[in-house]
Amino acid sequence: MSTLILIPARMASTRLPGKPLADIAGAPMIVHVARRAADAGLGRVVVATDTKSVAEAVRLHGFEAVMTRTDHESGSDRIFEALTTLDPRRKVETIVNVQGDLPTIDPDTIKAALKPFDDPAVDIATLGVEIARDEEKTNPNVVKIVGSPLSGTRLRALYFTRATAPWGEGPLYHHIGLYAYRRSALERFVALKPSPLERREKLEQLRALEAGMRIDAEIVQSLPLGVDTPEDLDRARTILSTPDI
Repeated sequence: MSTLILIPARMASTRLPGKPLADIAGAPMIVHVARRAADAGLGRVVVATDTKSVAEAVRLHGFEAVMTRTDHESGSDRIFEALTTLDPRRKVETIVNVQGDLPTIDPDTIKAALKPFDDPAVDIATLGVEIARDEEKTNPNVVKIVGSPLSGTRLRALYFTRATAPWGEGPLYHHIGLYAYRRSALERFVALKPSPLERREKLEQLRALEAGMRIDAEIVQSLPLGVDTPEDLDRARTILSTPDI
């Protein structure tokens, strides 16, 4: 498959404004994400942004950037605009959306997102990790995957929720918001209107499930650090200032 990795980046974060350009170990956070994505070795890596300073910083460090509109409501809308700009001849078959606030993500974790596409019935692939800490099981900021096990490392997603689910004995899975789309699936997804459950849970991926699209999740062993707060940024700086990280 011809694969394009797109990294959406905007400066208007409510909890940590300007975070794509936050310095971590001598480079902007968005550059660290681009490096990890490139190390995954899946294909072309491009940052999709609505801010010239972000694009300039990315290019200064040797990576590619594309400008997108400022009025996108979601990262999926932004990457779709970037896709149509970068690939007008429609040669790209698979798009990987890597969030721009994952500066410590393991390249192997990015690669794992493509594994569910071994099954041609899968429209969208994503990632999960088993929840180990009890407090995360009840934390509404930790999105859970409710899914039917297909193997020891894969779930067919039936629902995503901020609640503690499913009920009863057994593991709970934390959803990692990294997605791989078949091109036709991304085109269909962005054409859909926000769905009732999406609005209620404030989880965009429910739009796909409500439309009958299939999402499978590959279960990985480590949860990448998402940088949403100043405390997260301090953790990322500590991790990436350590040799061999």
